[in-house]
Amino acid sequence: MCDRPADLNIVLVAPEIPHNTGAVGRLCVCLGARLHLIRPMGFALTENRIRRAGMDYWEHVDLTVHDSWAAYLEAEQPTQLIFSSTRGTKLYTDYHAIPGCALVFGNESSGLPEAFYTRYAAKLYRVPMPGPHARSLNLSLTVAVFAYEVHRQLASL
Repeated sequence: MCDRPADLNIVLVAPEIPHNTGAVGRLCVCLGARLHLIRPMGFALTENRIRRAGMDYWEHVDLTVHDSWAAYLEAEQPTQLIFSSTRGTKLYTDYHAIPGCALVFGNESSGLPEAFYTRYAAKLYRVPMPGPHARSLNLSLTVAVFAYEVHRQLASL
């Protein structure tokens, strides 16, 4: 079971919508995951919308805010990076998670920073969108899909 906080790390790069971040924080508490936010953010962490979405879970979020992607990599030295992107060619079920992995998500309006699509091309995974009018899921829903897949994989170790 994924019961050690360091088993799963969720990274939001430049998140823009506070209630999405609040919902992801709540998910992190439920899974025992750590949440990492990469600046810049489109809101202040003190906004009521974050706490409302995170409900009474927000105070229990294992949260670290990093000034940049480079600062995150230096401070955390993740064992594995898994990126969510609509540009991914592999399905979210195709990665093999290891303890300490980091699931990385871009922001709501533009996704990951453009340089990531080249630098991490082999690590881009997607959720299938078979609906004819669907571009992507809401950020917090996508995080949940990826995070529970990691939870499933790590629980079998």
